[in-house]
Amino acid sequence: MRQIGNLADEVQARLFHDYLYARGIRNEIEQDGHSAWLVWVADEEQLEEAKALLERFRQNPGAPEFAREAAASSRLREQEARDLAEYRKRFFTRRQVFPGARSVGVGLVTYALIVACILLAVFSRGGRDQEFLRPFFIVDPYVGDPGLLRDLRTGEVWRFFTPALIHFGLAHLLFNMMWLFELGSLIESRQGHIYLVLMVLALAAGSNAAEFALAQNWDFGGMSGVIYGLFGYVWIRGKLDPSSGLFIDRRNVILMLVWLVLCTTGLVGRIANVAHASGLAMGAAYGLFSAFIARSRRS
Repeated sequence: MRQIGNLADEVQARLFHDYLYARGIRNEIEQDGHSAWLVWVADEEQLEEAKALLERFRQNPGAPEFAREAAASSRLREQEARDLAEYRKRFFTRRQVFPGARSVGVGLVTYALIVACILLAVFSRGGRDQEFLRPFFIVDPYVGDPGLLRDLRTGEVWRFFTPALIHFGLAHLLFNMMWLFELGSLIESRQGHIYLVLMVLALAAGSNAAEFALAQNWDFGGMSGVIYGLFGYVWIRGKLDPSSGLFIDRRNVILMLVWLVLCTTGLVGRIANVAHASGLAMGAAYGLFSAFIARSRRS
């Protein structure tokens, strides 16, 4: 939270507070003694925009644009209250799912995906039992030339998606499940079960198909393509549309991007890099598109 300036009048301060809120800029106001009202902005990346708007407001606080947009803030708050109520109906807390644990929201879809990945890792002995995994690879490697998605053309369409459930080793599984828990629960809590299901299916199919077609790779697996897609979506949508409630801090953005580059060097073993990159591209592109649509509807 950073201070961007102050206003002398409480009425103007509250009007400007609502105006910023309606524009998707989270902010707070507080009285400084008895003389002024301080304006604080939550997101550092919005500081310059907020400062420019404050300067424009000071020049003409009675301009119709400020009153018009500030009036929309009450509708946004009502919508957020409805979303929160839906969230509480839709979600179990971690304390409910795991008695004795700290209370952290976990969505049913996120939870089901984590359980599916863990079960497949157990029954495949950490990805070592390739005979067990034959139905889950994008093509069956033991039946002739894989060709261009041969098994998919014969009706085994689940192969588009199931490579995302395969994991090779404990470290691979834990890393992906940690990020799936964080990103999946965040999206599911804000936008619902069906939204997350559709995103996961689209990202899994797109990243898996890209890995097979561009890297000529068939025996790959992991939720990483989906996770990078969810990360790209949360990153871009949250940056461009803060009112969506989606957010990932800068340190995690840097961590994910550095890991993406590190994987391409080969130092961390054989990685499905095309799936990572294509998932990130798809998620970021959808984040950009959905943010544009959301802002257009509000305006």
